[in-house]
Amino acid sequence: MTDITLHPHRDFSVLHRHPWIFSGAIARIDGTPEPGEPVRVLSAEGEVLGIGAFSPSSQIRVRMWTFGDKQAVDEAFVRDRVARAVGGRAIFIAEDQTNAYRLVNAEADGVPGLIADRYGDWIVCQFTAAGAERWKREIVSALQAFSPCRGVYERSDVDVREHEGLPPLTGVLAGEPPPERIEIVENGCRYLVDVRAGHKTGFYLDQRDSRETVKRYANGCDVLNAFSYTGGFGIAAVAAGAASVIHVDLSEPALELAKSNTALNTCHVDESSFIQGNVFEVLRKFRDEGRSFDLVVLDPPKFAESKGSLMKAARGYKDINLLGIKLLRPGGLLATFSCSGLMTPDLFHKVVSDAAVDAKRDIQVIKRLQQAEDHPEGLCFPEGLYLKGLLCRAW
Repeated sequence: MTDITLHPHRDFSVLHRHPWIFSGAIARIDGTPEPGEPVRVLSAEGEVLGIGAFSPSSQIRVRMWTFGDKQAVDEAFVRDRVARAVGGRAIFIAEDQTNAYRLVNAEADGVPGLIADRYGDWIVCQFTAAGAERWKREIVSALQAFSPCRGVYERSDVDVREHEGLPPLTGVLAGEPPPERIEIVENGCRYLVDVRAGHKTGFYLDQRDSRETVKRYANGCDVLNAFSYTGGFGIAAVAAGAASVIHVDLSEPALELAKSNTALNTCHVDESSFIQGNVFEVLRKFRDEGRSFDLVVLDPPKFAESKGSLMKAARGYKDINLLGIKLLRPGGLLATFSCSGLMTPDLFHKVVSDAAVDAKRDIQVIKRLQQAEDHPEGLCFPEGLYLKGLLCRAW
């Protein structure tokens, strides 16, 4: 096994069980490891710190599989990691409430670079790092063994693979191909999911708990579901007895699926409307027209892709929250989110606070929101808490 030695005083994060080692921390590589190959990580003093997956093309040069000097990374090790991740979902998921949930959540489950989501009888995977890619065959076999399914489908068509020196890949990895639409159930609501071409692996499973939270407050409300995608929050509001729901999204195909999802659920809503357009522009138009709502949901895509774009992203989050707050009726609720991993909870709180100041509205924080329980955050890996949200009330 190739040894990788760190510079003096650059082992702090590894000693504290953080799984990423950046290229600048590496002093010497004794060999020429292949992409994804297991490598032994040593301190400057020669202490064995653990074993990681090597990625020659990425700034994150090593992603740690294990810490200390006790284990080897082989097929049995990878299979055990998948088994532990899948088995652990039993305490998070009530299968009588949902048939769609995360099976493996990358670093938080000790399998860096692997996302595996279950949608009914199919599993959809993303392999986002060289280490997971190297063990793809073994991972797929383990998923089939520990979460039997009709098929495993790959959605490794994400930009991060380019940084790993990996091409985008999609297609069947095992078993049957998924249908064009998979119907899932979540807390009494039914959704059609496009796992072949939808966002992420097809649906925002990480917002399950937040959809249920919004559902509690939606009865009788006029609801604005901004960045609606395929209608998740709006349909949850429908199930709770919302008076009306407006879905706004830039993607026409997403809105078409939102219409299908609305029809799939029993609705007594007086009016469900779907507006295709730039959400910032649509909300400005609503503001200028004097429109208002009892409940506004803001669930935008990731605005911050890098540290260099964080401040620009913060301005975008402030602008959209300023608009959302201005559209709230007295006593109205705002459910606002950021899925940008670089946007810390404290910074996001400040951004929404600054928006409230500019809107000249007094706002209460009712609840802090984050990704669902089947998307755990590693305690020593704060980057794993990528989704944060606030449920707020306007005076």
